[in-house]
Amino acid sequence: MPQLTEPTTDVHASFLEAMEEFAAEGRGRPEDGSNIARDMRRFGAHWHEPDAFAGYVRHVREMVTEETAASVGSVPTSTFWYVDGTTYLGRIAVRHRLDDFLFERGGHIGYDVRPTARRRGHATAMLRAVLPRARALGLESVLVTCDEDNTASRRVITSCGGKLEDQRGEKLRYWIGLAPGPAV
Repeated sequence: MPQLTEPTTDVHASFLEAMEEFAAEGRGRPEDGSNIARDMRRFGAHWHEPDAFAGYVRHVREMVTEETAASVGSVPTSTFWYVDGTTYLGRIAVRHRLDDFLFERGGHIGYDVRPTARRRGHATAMLRAVLPRARALGLESVLVTCDEDNTASRRVITSCGGKLEDQRGEKLRYWIGLAPGPAV
């Protein structure tokens, strides 16, 4: 049964396969500003080495700190991988706060599902599962954005309670209120 987990070396082989799938669809190019693309450019050449991959996993886990996030020009971020056993299906990141860019375009939450695992409800399940974790970080609502032509992502966001606020450029901006509940 797929579940959110902290990044782990247990899915190394499957993670590499997923990154090959993302690269095959054009991810990782300089104009791609996504987290996956940034990580592909920075770490991808050495992911196949177990020690380098373990270092990458540590880095992603340490992005929750202000110091680590600032060292790469980011904000503190909790990243979770969506896995089924040792199969990596995708990732979802919760940014602990918004800077100007994230407020306009990126939002609090970003997610990616590997191409061969799409259209199976994984993105919706990931987003639903991460919302209580965002609440546990003290967030009362989260901004989630998607490209205006990304119909699948729009459905994911609205099915998880997203309310369209506006469109800025090609980005649609949705807010999801986080109901109080037990800490995760």
